[in-house]
Amino acid sequence: MDEFFILVVSTLDATIRVAAPLVLAALAGLYAERSGVIDIGLEGKMLAAAFAAAAAAFVMDSAWAGLLAGVSISVILALIHGFACITHKGNQVVSGVAINILVAGLTVTLGIAWFAQGGQTPSLTNDARFSPLVWPGALAVRDVPFIGGLYTEIISGHNLLAYIAYLAVPLTWWVVYRTRFGLRLRAVGENPAAVDTAGISVTALRYQAMLCCGLLCGIAGTYLSTAQNAGFVKNMTAGQGFIALAAMIFGKWRPVPAMMACLLFGFLDAVANRIQGVSMPLVGEIPVQLIQALPYILTVILLAGFIGKAVAPKASGIPYVKER
Repeated sequence: MDEFFILVVSTLDATIRVAAPLVLAALAGLYAERSGVIDIGLEGKMLAAAFAAAAAAFVMDSAWAGLLAGVSISVILALIHGFACITHKGNQVVSGVAINILVAGLTVTLGIAWFAQGGQTPSLTNDARFSPLVWPGALAVRDVPFIGGLYTEIISGHNLLAYIAYLAVPLTWWVVYRTRFGLRLRAVGENPAAVDTAGISVTALRYQAMLCCGLLCGIAGTYLSTAQNAGFVKNMTAGQGFIALAAMIFGKWRPVPAMMACLLFGFLDAVANRIQGVSMPLVGEIPVQLIQALPYILTVILLAGFIGKAVAPKASGIPYVKER
C-alpha cells in the first residue's frame, strides 16, 4: 500500500510539473482566439522565450533576468503576429507557421554563434533558475501518512512559475467572464462589427489580447528552460505549443476545461515515463519509442473521440474590415 501511494503521489507531482507550461500556453491561445485571432505560433513563442530566458539567465546569473527576457521576446513575436494579421489583414495561420519556422532555426543559429555548444545554452546555476518553494510545515509533516506526502510533494515543492500557471486559470476565468474587458473580448471574437458600432476599437482589443498571449507564452517558455530544466536545448518545446492548442480546443475555449485537458496530457506523459523498461503481461517490454509517443497518441484519440461539438468564436481567423 505504501509503495502504491508513493507511486501515485510521484505521478501526480510529475503531472503538475509537466502540465504547467501547457496550461500557460493554452490560456495564451484562449485570449488570442477569444478575440478572433488564430495563433498557431504558440510553439514558436514558447521556444523563443525558452532560449531568451536561458541565455539571459546565464549571462546575468539571474532567473528574474531570464523571465524578463523570455516574456519580452514572446510579447514582441505576439505583436509581430498581430501586426501581420490585425493591422495588415494577413492570413493568421500562415503568420503563425512562419513564426514557428523562424524561431526553430534562429534559436539554434544564435545558440551556436553565442555559446558554441551545438545550439544549446550552458547549464544554469541555482541562482539562474527558479528553484522549488518549500511551504511552511512541509518538512515537519513529511512523515505523516498520506497527508504528509500530499502536502509535501503535490502542494509544496513546486517552483514559482508553476504556481503562477495554475493561479492564472481562475484569474483568466474572472477576466474573461467577470470584467468589462472580458465581455468586450468575447464580443469581438463573435461579432466585431457590433463592437465597432458601439464605439470600441476592434484593433485595440485584439492587440490587447495578443499582449496577454505573449505574456503567458513567455512565462511558459521561461518555465521550460529555467525551472523545469537547467538550460535550453534544441527544439525543447517538442510540440507542446500544439498540444496546448489542442487542449484549448478540447476545453472549448474555456479556462478550467482547458486546464483539465493539459493535466490529462501531463498525466499520460508521467505514466509513460514510469512504464519505460517495465515488462508488461503478455506483451513483454514495450519499445521506448512507443512509450514516448503514447501521450501524443492518446491525446489525439481523446480529442477525436470525446470532445464532442466544439464551436470556435465566429470571427476566429477572419480579419476585420471596417465598413465605410
